[in-house]
Amino acid sequence: MTGGTATKAISGAAFATLLLIALMMGANHVAARIAFNHGADVATAVVFRSGVTALVLLAIIAAQRVRFTFTPRHKRMLPVIGLLIGVQSLCLYSAVARLPVALALLAFNTYPIWAAFWSRVVYGHKPERAMLIAMPVILFGLALALDVLGAASGLGAAGQWARIGAGVGFALAAAGTFALALVITQHEAGDVDGRVRTATTMCMAGLVALASVAVQGGFHLPTAPAGWGGLAALTFLYGTAFTIMFTVLPRLGVVGNSAIMNVEPVFALVLAWLVLGQSIAPVQVVGALIVVGAVMALGMRKR
Repeated sequence: MTGGTATKAISGAAFATLLLIALMMGANHVAARIAFNHGADVATAVVFRSGVTALVLLAIIAAQRVRFTFTPRHKRMLPVIGLLIGVQSLCLYSAVARLPVALALLAFNTYPIWAAFWSRVVYGHKPERAMLIAMPVILFGLALALDVLGAASGLGAAGQWARIGAGVGFALAAAGTFALALVITQHEAGDVDGRVRTATTMCMAGLVALASVAVQGGFHLPTAPAGWGGLAALTFLYGTAFTIMFTVLPRLGVVGNSAIMNVEPVFALVLAWLVLGQSIAPVQVVGALIVVGAVMALGMRKR
């Protein structure tokens, strides 16, 4: 994913395309859970996903004859950004493997809070008033969605955290590393062509995942046809969403991500219920809508 927000009115075609990308990204995580349920592991999935996406983007760059040069600053910071996205990819899929898909994505959707934190720590920028207002709203909604007190599950706080603690930890780690990558990109590599920047990022993320594969002793491939279908689907959905993002959206007048795409957890919630049979309590759905609404409001505010 890339930074940036569309703040002006967009066309119906652009709106529909953004919703399609959000749907594909949500479906990608549901497909990942299917692959994980049938023998594939997180590192293997990230290698396939990142590698194929990088190849697609490199083909687009070659076909469109994109010219680019890297400054010394770019050469220093692009590998750092790629490393962070590699870690983020591993952490987010690790969360998806342990939590209901929608809850993993909701915890990840705290990344605007992390971005404000990193912007303050690394570059000394004070958070905007809108962010300060949204922070407690997002955290409150997330607390409801995750059922942190265990009321909806009936397990109590200790039992609920024993069940979700590791997954939430991975999701928050993904949010933190993704936010840091966004902040560094904005300040250090924002002038690099988005296609080039994302291709280099995917290459680096794939290398990070390959290193993880090597450490664990090799690829853990699916053990059933459903797992192979999930692995193929997550790779296709992720790569196609990124291809649309960098080829179609610019022609429709949308640059980078839009707040509309933050409806991804809602799509994931519905798809996970339909495909995986995952469901959450009504109060958790309310919390999910609060988180998504607050993040979308942040993204759609005028700057």
